[in-house]
Amino acid sequence: MIIVLSVGGSVICQSQHRFAEYSQVLKNLSSDHTVFVVVGGGATARKYIEKARTFGADEAFCDTIGIGVTRLNARLLIAAIGCDAYPVVPETQEAAVVAALSGRIVVMGGTTPGHTTDAVAAILAECAHADLLINATATDGIYTKDPKKYPDAVKLDEISPERLVGLIAAEKMGAGANLPIDMLAAKIIERSGILTVVIDGSDPSNVLVAMRGMQIGTCVR
Repeated sequence: MIIVLSVGGSVICQSQHRFAEYSQVLKNLSSDHTVFVVVGGGATARKYIEKARTFGADEAFCDTIGIGVTRLNARLLIAAIGCDAYPVVPETQEAAVVAALSGRIVVMGGTTPGHTTDAVAAILAECAHADLLINATATDGIYTKDPKKYPDAVKLDEISPERLVGLIAAEKMGAGANLPIDMLAAKIIERSGILTVVIDGSDPSNVLVAMRGMQIGTCVR
């Protein structure tokens, strides 16, 4: 099985222990599967981006700063994984697919200004002809509304890609929006038909549960 894992920076950067925990899960997966990982930038990226904005940097420039941080986080995860990881951070999805020919876990960060971690992972899943895309986020799945704002929000065990796109469009993905997948990633998932599972990434073992096809988080199919 070919698996692409998207890990939010706010999830994996909680502590150095989180990097170590994810490295063990990834090693377990890679013994029987081809594994790709895309790592986000988290609070460190946001800190640098906000500082750049105070200097008048444009948003494309800020995106480039964020991409740099994601690649640093990718290097940290490579260090945690050790010799089971491909030692270089690919800068494009095509390079990642080539790197996977080594038989090692491939870890990458951002690629293009305007593309989130989710979008990078979805495009990678498409390029690699992945069987499964796992999105490890700070929430336990996809809800009908933002659960932090609306007490009547309902968690969905399963959702179609078309309905997901509709939910995101309704939320408008403006400032403060709290959906675990952005519109570009959702559209790529919709067009490619890649099985996607959104899980709570605070427990890395949830990745194994999702891979085994057990009910966890929200399944997009």
